[in-house]
Amino acid sequence: MQILIKKANVLDPGNLEGVKDILIKDGKFEQILDPDSGRDLPGAKVVDAKGLVAVPGLIDVHVHLREPGQEYKETIESGLKAAARGGFTAVCAMPNTTPVNDNGTVTTFIITQAKKAGFAKVYPAGAVSAGSKGENLAEIHDMKQAGIKAVTDDGMPVSNAQLMRRALEYCKGLDLPVFVHAEDKCLADGGSMNEGPRATELGIKGIPNASESVMVFRDIALAELTGARVHFCHMSTAESIEAIRQAKANGIPVTCETAPHYFSLTDEDMPPYDTHFKMNPPLRSEKDRLAIIEGLKDGTIDMIATDHAPHNADEKDVEFDRAAFGIIGLETALPVSLKLVRDGHLTLAQLVEKMAKAPARLMGINNDIRVGNTADLTLIDPDLAHTIDPDTFYSKSRNCPFAGWQVSGAAVMTVVDGRLVFSQNDTNQDEIKG
Repeated sequence: MQILIKKANVLDPGNLEGVKDILIKDGKFEQILDPDSGRDLPGAKVVDAKGLVAVPGLIDVHVHLREPGQEYKETIESGLKAAARGGFTAVCAMPNTTPVNDNGTVTTFIITQAKKAGFAKVYPAGAVSAGSKGENLAEIHDMKQAGIKAVTDDGMPVSNAQLMRRALEYCKGLDLPVFVHAEDKCLADGGSMNEGPRATELGIKGIPNASESVMVFRDIALAELTGARVHFCHMSTAESIEAIRQAKANGIPVTCETAPHYFSLTDEDMPPYDTHFKMNPPLRSEKDRLAIIEGLKDGTIDMIATDHAPHNADEKDVEFDRAAFGIIGLETALPVSLKLVRDGHLTLAQLVEKMAKAPARLMGINNDIRVGNTADLTLIDPDLAHTIDPDTFYSKSRNCPFAGWQVSGAAVMTVVDGRLVFSQNDTNQDEIKG
């Protein structure tokens, strides 16, 4: 397939900016030209991108695709279809599947299923420990050979500090980042939402900020001890952000992410007992939300990831304390995050850095819009007004706290390996790919 994207406002921070024509051929960026300096090509799909922004393919470094074993919540195909619609050309899939991705066989299965689906790419994360039980290291080298890009027991913290130290030392030699689910389960103590006035008002057991931050402090110390790369997942508290800020100032090799819900919502925004607002870590206070925004602005927070966590309705339509933690986010992340630009917290270039460039570096990927590179590209209409409606999602699940939000901005085209895998103007996505 040949695609000629005409008059796009290219925004690739640190590499290329300006209005350009982009020719994609045989899976690569073939030519990048000044507008109208090339010629239309017979047989090429021509895209009029005037007024649209072309950015390197967005990458979500924190996604739960549920397959193998939990396909009633999501499949690799449905999750990657949702990713493509959201503008993501690749995702990093967490290992808490059934069975856990703790060996090369499961890793290979995930990668094979993703290629079969043909939408966004998958960069799998393998488990730190066998079965994510926190007792013995998983077959990390075997998984690295099969294609993992990181390790994590996400969903479960590695409570044993000595095991975490050994994992960091081992992964340093393999040049793999270790993703940290920072949670002290004893401090969380079975809570279901943020510890604070709102939890008291609703009679729901709370989770203190310290349950996250004490583990952040611990793993910063272990990163300093080992020199290994540590990446903190879904940061939600002011204390965690300040600790990471200081660690970076001291030259410790740490990075971190937050999710759109942590800079968009607080525990006070939760309708009483609405389980679509239940996630782990929980929605925090307004003070924490503002600290997250400040961390995004000053660069302490490197990237935005969704922690896309699909669940079946039966797992959410129960009492709040019994409901599953987690919300979906692949199809809402971009419009919700664009509000940071409209509100003046970030420039559009800074947002692209946090949703495309920094995630690519973490995954060891070069996603520059550059002649000869693999053509992974997202075309964004930053002014497209729409209402978030979960009933229209490609994800199999509907556990979304942003339903009914009036938002501006969305991906209107997603290109993966030079293939058009999503176009807003095409009603049948299955016919687009390939």
